[in-house]
Amino acid sequence: MELVWLEDFNALAEQGSFVRAAQARHVTQPAFSRRIRSLEQWMGVALFVRTSQGTHLTEAGHYIQSGALDAVTRLYRLRSDAQNIANKASNTLQFTATHSLSFTFFPRWVRQLEQGALLHSVQLHSDTMAACEQLLLQGAAQFLLSHRDPAVHSLLATEQFETLCIGHDRLLPLVGQALHCTSDFQKFPYLAYTDASGLGRILAHHLNQRKNAAMKLPLLERPAHFSSHLAAVLMSMALENKGMAWIPESLSEQEVAEGRLVRALPPEWDIPVEIQLTRPRQLSSGVADAFWKKLAEVPYPH
Repeated sequence: MELVWLEDFNALAEQGSFVRAAQARHVTQPAFSRRIRSLEQWMGVALFVRTSQGTHLTEAGHYIQSGALDAVTRLYRLRSDAQNIANKASNTLQFTATHSLSFTFFPRWVRQLEQGALLHSVQLHSDTMAACEQLLLQGAAQFLLSHRDPAVHSLLATEQFETLCIGHDRLLPLVGQALHCTSDFQKFPYLAYTDASGLGRILAHHLNQRKNAAMKLPLLERPAHFSSHLAAVLMSMALENKGMAWIPESLSEQEVAEGRLVRALPPEWDIPVEIQLTRPRQLSSGVADAFWKKLAEVPYPH
């Protein structure tokens, strides 16, 4: 039995596709499939039903799903605790943050915390939402900074993790100035987020709700002109007049103020999001736990 097999199981259960799960785990699909088969052989039962439309859990797979996620979390937390006991951990606060918040929000937020004497040494790892979630699950980071919407599913179960809302943001439908001046918005190419993006999850949820409410956009009915998990890349494409993208206001504030990015749709198409800090409910580091308790006392605007 290998820990990586359980991590693969969790990824496939979430993604419902061998291709997407292998991409999320950064391995080739054949290697990923072999590891899933090895887990099923070790368990002695089939855990997934494979169909041409995708993959879903068997009854046995559903039975072990919560236990598999809990086992992975506990093992990584056990390793982190052992390192702390052996004095291998420092007083450094370890953050992981999505790329869009790493660029602008995190530096401003850290400066505010330093003024309030809330911070010690800080280490930041910036990655996709999917990768950041894995770092927190594995105990490789103490805190996750990300855009969140309570209505959108998260890998980080509330039984094991808790969150603080430390700010608010909006996803704005934006295009470059030249494209805005010369084109019908219904003909704009669409710049989309990939499945690895947390913003992509939030946006897909809201757009699906609006579609069900008969608020449709013809440009969304066409295949995306370009996709990326990075909001900064989509913003760069929009600045080059390559299409329309929903960009965080915190990231595009300067470009909008300068008129280089322009709203493509009315305000009812804005997507409100929270900026949240997430941590395991049990932190092995006393410094990290003290930081969280102080942070919880800081008022944030709503």
